[in-house]
Amino acid sequence: MASDGARKQFWKRSNSKVPGSLLKATPKVPTTPVKAKRVSTFQEFESNTSDAWDAGEDDDELLAMAAESLNTEVVMETANRVLRNHSQRQERHKLQEAPGPEQKPKPLAEPPLVPSGDLRLVKSVSESHTSCPAESASDSVPLQRSQSLPHSATVALGGTSDSSTLGSSVLSEREAFRLDKFKQLLAGPNTDLEELRKLSWSGIPKPVRPITWKLLSGYLPANVDRRPATLQRKQKEYFAFIEHYYDSRNDEAHQDTYRQIHIDIPRMSPEALILQPKVTEIFERILFIWAIRHPASGYVQGINDLVTPFFVVFICEYIEQEDVDAADVSRVPADVLRNVEADTYWCMSKLLDGIQDNYTFAQPGIQMKVKMLEELVSRIDEQVHRHLEQHEVRYLQFAFRWMNNLLMREVPLRCTVRLWDTYQSEPEGFSRFHLYVCAAFLVRWRKEILEERDFQELLLFLQNLPTAQWGDEDISLLLAEAYRLKFAFADAPNHYKK
Repeated sequence: MASDGARKQFWKRSNSKVPGSLLKATPKVPTTPVKAKRVSTFQEFESNTSDAWDAGEDDDELLAMAAESLNTEVVMETANRVLRNHSQRQERHKLQEAPGPEQKPKPLAEPPLVPSGDLRLVKSVSESHTSCPAESASDSVPLQRSQSLPHSATVALGGTSDSSTLGSSVLSEREAFRLDKFKQLLAGPNTDLEELRKLSWSGIPKPVRPITWKLLSGYLPANVDRRPATLQRKQKEYFAFIEHYYDSRNDEAHQDTYRQIHIDIPRMSPEALILQPKVTEIFERILFIWAIRHPASGYVQGINDLVTPFFVVFICEYIEQEDVDAADVSRVPADVLRNVEADTYWCMSKLLDGIQDNYTFAQPGIQMKVKMLEELVSRIDEQVHRHLEQHEVRYLQFAFRWMNNLLMREVPLRCTVRLWDTYQSEPEGFSRFHLYVCAAFLVRWRKEILEERDFQELLLFLQNLPTAQWGDEDISLLLAEAYRLKFAFADAPNHYKK
């Protein structure tokens, strides 16, 4: 095993294994691999790489990369294939746009916006919002230069994409094709869960999101014939818990737990949904039953937020209204609500099984993850890390909530749902991959962070980041940056392993 010192030099020693080092833009792809230039800092590594990815037939290979542990041979094979296709497309594009003998070359236009469905390697998120000051004040600032990481396809909560750069017919064809791939995969007698994870990494279309989440969470079996019986059994089991335990909420031993749940739920978002009496009752039952059945942790503030994405996704099957946040749940049939409640409970339980140390006494899992985040950021962006240190801002002061609520308080619900598509397709997505997402999330705001020179203002900014208008493009960029960091700094969490 390498020493700690050797691990800290991971990115200096092995540039040839980092995706960006394969991507030096050239008109031709060399027949022999070009040795990457040795760099001494991460910033130099970034500056020495450039875009060489494009959308097209390489989508499946790149999405597969996001779901598997890659070795050098896989990276080289996939990268060379993409580079060849990219160069060929560039040559065709040049031939098509070459001016005729009597034509004058057209002036260079503004670089096109990155299409929502595009699959690219993206540049550092921290630079994506600072490199184009002339851009409009849109919150979804696309990247003109791509770098270092597969950029997953953009699929919104409603399964839509940005139509500002491609014709609606092209987008609808792409979405329909993607949805069809999901349906074909789900229609077989035994769903290939590995393939489903690869396909889901870049987002899940709304019509198939409920069944996909249930499969990826391990709630439903891969065998189609077994699913109805499993659903019936698990739903019956949940309501047996209700009948057996829920009346004890007023017992002295459980009064404090139920009271805290009752207080926390109205503070959740979206308010228009949460404050509906039926939704409040459902959430109270789910959280109380989970707390009673998990005495090692019991109920801890933060767990309540993890119910909402599952409930919203599962209720979407029965609500035509696009704005689910304000949907009237009272119109949903009672038997449907019962099934949604049971499904939500079991899927939330599966999620919490993987991060339960976040909620046991003193929350050691969160304490450890915050330390890991600090170590990771110090290696990714030393300037940001030193700036926080100089102003005596501790990571625990802002990142505790990021770990406790899985960024749900930091981004809109629609973004959380898209984020969870990827989390459920990543190995240890809610624990290990979430660390890299948090690192990318912090560095995304580097310009604003470095401009703050006051402790109070800096801390308030980090605790109230301006993400209210974030959309699918922002989450796709964040995930792409997180994947790049995971690939380049995969040894970072090992420093804190026991």
